[in-house]
Amino acid sequence: MESQPIRVLLADDHRILREGLKSLLKGETDIRLVGEASTGTEAVSRAVELGPSVVILDITMPGLNGLQATSQIVTRVPGARIVILSMTCEEEFVVQAIDAGASGYLIKDTAPSELITAIREVHKGNAFFSPAVSKILLERQKKRETSEMKSIPEELTHRERDVLQMLCDGFTSKEIGERLAIGVKSVEKLRQQMMDKLGIHDLALLVRYAIRQGIVKEDRTQTVPALPKNT
Repeated sequence: MESQPIRVLLADDHRILREGLKSLLKGETDIRLVGEASTGTEAVSRAVELGPSVVILDITMPGLNGLQATSQIVTRVPGARIVILSMTCEEEFVVQAIDAGASGYLIKDTAPSELITAIREVHKGNAFFSPAVSKILLERQKKRETSEMKSIPEELTHRERDVLQMLCDGFTSKEIGERLAIGVKSVEKLRQQMMDKLGIHDLALLVRYAIRQGIVKEDRTQTVPALPKNT
């Protein structure tokens, strides 16, 4: 049985652009333009009325803008996929469009073949972005990963873990030094290194960290003493 064509709704406030896109879509046998709109409000209304598979939206339109229209369409017409077609690829707009529910984002100077590909891909349930948009998203992801890596404490050495464990048990630096067979100054240096790595200088927080990491057992720390003195 022959598959049904992809039903497309086109929304843009520039008639000349709509006419050009209509001509483009007419050449594709698996795509059928079912309606058009010139405002965001009209786009939502037509989407509810027509139930399109894919909606192509401009961001800057009278009434509701493309981002607002996207949010309403994906809520009221769950099966519809949104492709934003915009003059700008500023990160703010790209992120807002994706957050609103858009599956694709293309720049208006994109090659006509890319729009056709985008329609087919989002109809399948995939995402599709112009190369410039993909670059923005990739850089954003790299920044996020870098930020997350910076927030992860450096791994403690075995000695630092030993010091942390004994601090949580309430031992003084002198007592820790005796058990590790090192001097008090060495213990103090290890303790400072350990706290600096973790970014924690409060014993109650150190205890919680040690419990989460399995360095000490929760039942061994029923009360939390103050940081032990050096002696």
